[in-house]
Amino acid sequence: MRFRLIMDKSKDEEIVAHVHTRSQLTDQIEALVMTYTGSDQITAYREEEFTILRFPQIECISVLDGKTYAIDIHGTQYLLKYRLYELEQILPASFIRINKSSLANEAYLVRFTVSYNGAVNAEFRCGYTEYVSRRCFAVIKRRFDAK
Repeated sequence: MRFRLIMDKSKDEEIVAHVHTRSQLTDQIEALVMTYTGSDQITAYREEEFTILRFPQIECISVLDGKTYAIDIHGTQYLLKYRLYELEQILPASFIRINKSSLANEAYLVRFTVSYNGAVNAEFRCGYTEYVSRRCFAVIKRRFDAK
């Protein structure tokens, strides 16, 4: 399989895939292309209303009780209609995985705190805290050390 990306601002955007047969990969590619809005925002729900959240407004995305929530800069939780792995594909690189069920916007990370038993928590500007797994913490540490 080959991949080719041609960037030409003078032409209309078009995605063409030449495949031998339809597969799970082609279905995923199709779903991604059809749902991509080309913007930096996502629809979020709270109670009986919905709002548009811009990616820079989101501090953390967590799965709580099997549902995906975005926590904004004010600490308000909004329900999202996406799975975490789908969000990882559309969010900018500033969002990093901090555990199996959470993504963090590194711009809003205030500090990491270590408890007496060795557990690490990420603290955000809005006051929200989330557990950081050891595996993810090692990746985050390398990322911040490289800067």
